[in-house]
Parts: sequence; C-alpha cells; structure tokens
Amino acid sequence: MRPPRSALLIYYSTALTNNKSSGISEFYTPHVMPEAAPEHVQAPAPAELAFTVRRRGEPELVGPAALTPRETKRLSDIDDQDTLRGHVPFFFLYRGAHAAAGRDPAGVIRRALGGALVPFYPLAGRLREVEARKLVVDCTGEGVLFVEADADVRLEELQAPGHALCPPFPCMDQLLADVDGDGSGAVLHSPLLLIQVTRLLCGGFVLALRLNHTICDAIGLAQFMSTMSELARGLPAPTVSPAWSRELLEARHPPKPTFPHREFDAAPPPPPPPPGEMVTRTFTFTPSDVAAIKRGLPPKLRATATSFEALTAALWRARTAALAPPPYQEARLVCVVNFRGVPALALPAGYYGNACVPVAAPLTTAGVLLESSPGDAVALVRAAKAAVTAEYVRSTVDLLALRGRPCVALANLFLVSDNRRAGFRRLDFGWGEPAYGGPAATVFGVSFFAHAGSGGEDVAVLIALPRPALDRFALEVETLLKG
Repeated sequence: MRPPRSALLIYYSTALTNNKSSGISEFYTPHVMPEAAPEHVQAPAPAELAFTVRRRGEPELVGPAALTPRETKRLSDIDDQDTLRGHVPFFFLYRGAHAAAGRDPAGVIRRALGGALVPFYPLAGRLREVEARKLVVDCTGEGVLFVEADADVRLEELQAPGHALCPPFPCMDQLLADVDGDGSGAVLHSPLLLIQVTRLLCGGFVLALRLNHTICDAIGLAQFMSTMSELARGLPAPTVSPAWSRELLEARHPPKPTFPHREFDAAPPPPPPPPGEMVTRTFTFTPSDVAAIKRGLPPKLRATATSFEALTAALWRARTAALAPPPYQEARLVCVVNFRGVPALALPAGYYGNACVPVAAPLTTAGVLLESSPGDAVALVRAAKAAVTAEYVRSTVDLLALRGRPCVALANLFLVSDNRRAGFRRLDFGWGEPAYGGPAATVFGVSFFAHAGSGGEDVAVLIALPRPALDRFALEVETLLKG
C-alpha cells in the first residue's frame, strides 16, 4: 500500500488538477491571466509556447561516490509531522556562461551529486516507519533519482515579457517529470530526491528537483546543494560540514506542551476548491514597492518593520478581502519561523534537518482584520515571530508527539514561508548564480517568498487562488501600492 503524502498535498492535489501523477503537475495549472493584468502580477509565458523535453536514457539512481556508513538514523519529531510528509518542487534556472564553455551541466552536476552524497549519506537512503509512525532513515546508499534531458527552448522564452523570471514556468511537468510506475513519489521506501537537469538551446539549463520534505527544510536543502556546487567548482570538501543531531529535537519524557499552539487546532478542513478553478501566480515587489507599503504604517513601525512583516501583513489583508469570507469567520495567519539561531537549542552549524516551526498569529476575524489598520496587522505578524523561543520549540515538539504528529489546521489558512535567506540565490555550479532559484509551486492557503529580479532585490510571492479571487487580489495589491 502506498504511504500517504502530506496532508496539505492530499487535500489539494485532486482539487488543483485532474492529473493522477504524484509529481509537480499536481501543483501547477497553466491558466492565463487577463491581458490587462496589473503590472505586479507575474504573467505566464505566452500561452502558445510549447516545447519538447527529451530524456537522455533512462532515469538512474546516483549513489555516494565513496563508501558510507550503513546504519539507521531516527528523524526528529519536527521532521516527521504530517505537514511535512510529502514532496516539494524547486527550480533553478541558469544562463549559459563563457566560464563554463564546453562543460556539460548534466555531467558536472551528476558527479557533484555523487560527491555530496558522501557527507550527506542519509539522503541516499530510504525512509520507513517504526513504532507509533516514527520515521527513521535506513542509510542504504541506494541513491537519489537523476534524470538528464534536453529541451528545444531558450531561457528567455520562459520569461514573460516585462516581468522577472519566476514560476509558474511553461511545461513544468516536463522539466520535472515523474518517473512513471516506480512509486518514486511515495514518502516511504523511495528515493528522497529526484533531480532533473535539462539543457536549453541557449547553453543555459534548468536544474529541477523534488524533495521529500521530512529529510530537510529549505535551508538544509540549500546546504546540500551548496556542497554540490562547491564540488562542481573544484573545491575538495564542503565549506560547512553537515550535522545530523536530530535527537536535539525529540520530545521530552513525558511530553509537556506549555503553549496552546492554535496552528494545530483540530478544526475540520474546509471543502477543497473546485477542480480547474485554481490559478497559481507570482507577484513581485521591488524595494520601492515595499517602501510604499511601509509608508502606510505608523512612524515607529515604518522604521522598524521588516520586509517580511510588512509584506505578510499586507498580503494577508489583501487575500482576505479578495476571498470575502463572512466577517465573523476566523482569518488564520501562520508564519513558518526558522529557529536555528535560538542559542538554548544548541543546534550545530551545518544542521540540515527541519528547523522551523509554524506559528499562528493571535487569532482575529476577517471583519476585524479588514477594519483594523495595516499597523495592527503588522503587530500580529510580529507577535507570531516573537513567540519562537527555545521553550516554544520544545512545546511544539511535545505537542506533535502527543497528538500523533498532526498537520497544520487547514481551515481559513494563510501560511507564509520565507525562502529568501535559505541560500538558493548563491548556488553557483560554474555557470554563475541562478536567474531564479527557489520554490516552484504552491497550493491554496500557502505562499512562499523568494528572490526575484536581476539583482535578487525584488521579492517574489507565489500564491494560489480561485480565478475570480486572484483577479480581486491583484487589484487589491495595485491599490495598496498606489497608497
């Protein structure tokens, strides 16, 4: 029997497309925005753009390039929560560069992958469950899936005119294709990574991957990929050595949650969105856009609010207005907060497991949120971030263990995860930094922040909404930026 995927993905996959595969096509629906889409909406590449992606040979398993320990390692109680039991897609797009002339990106990355799997050998293993659904990784050295392909398209053709290079990209289900019939998309007993390198006509390439989220978070993935990129550029060893140390995030004995953790409320999920109505788009915000949003805040907040706080609060209010729920309905905001910097937790440098917790902002209703000031919303976002102390993290771990590793509550959810500091922007395999690097898709209720623009100073926000709500959301954003 095939193990279940992440509860978030199970809930939304059938709603987003009619595709029965377990890959990225579950997340992506290639709808086209109206011709008069506001300027900050990432319009898709021309609808008529179609190209062929041809695999070179069969998908293969790439294992560690040297002997590695054969052992079993327990994942942390943060790692194996239901919210993370699924695969997530990331895309990295590279332009051709003179410095890399004559080098084959697929060959370079394949060799670097084998080398990186030596220090990161658990990623070449397979997950299984032990007592009470606890996840462990059998470090078997079986390897990760690797696909080599060519596409008859140029990188610039994947970019909508007048917009930054951002997802959704055309033919994403070909640039990160399922390996048919082998169950590779399962959480248990399957490769933890699928990597596809697709060469483009211009000399650039797309490095797309699908990650089993239980094994690491975005920062952990970026650390692994940084090791790959360093080996690809000829460094003899990684700059930062990986650290397992998952026992540091095990529940206490006995578990004793000390916070309410409303983000895991046992609330019934809402009905899934109707099939075919969901649209995924990226909205881009320049530094001047963020400054315009901050000008609507009180002076003290204007000077101290981070771009994450200001943007998240503004998008939360705009999204709520676009969806137009009843004013008495709860409007739930959950921020994914990295806790690697909390000293009392003593996570070592190089820790590549999941080291983030979802944190609910103080509860409010849709009516109160929309009637209050932008500064009030920023204060709620800031309160969520400030809640993450060592004791809060330990309390979260204890609650997950006591309640059977539940998924984040889906009802009225707006969950925001900022990937800008993960390190994706700096991944240079010898072709320079990526033109885009980060999450490739999202689902209803979840948004990712990523770098965008030629200097990486813009903020790309991936969001999925039903088409009428997305149109209203785009107008809300434009109104917001015009003050």
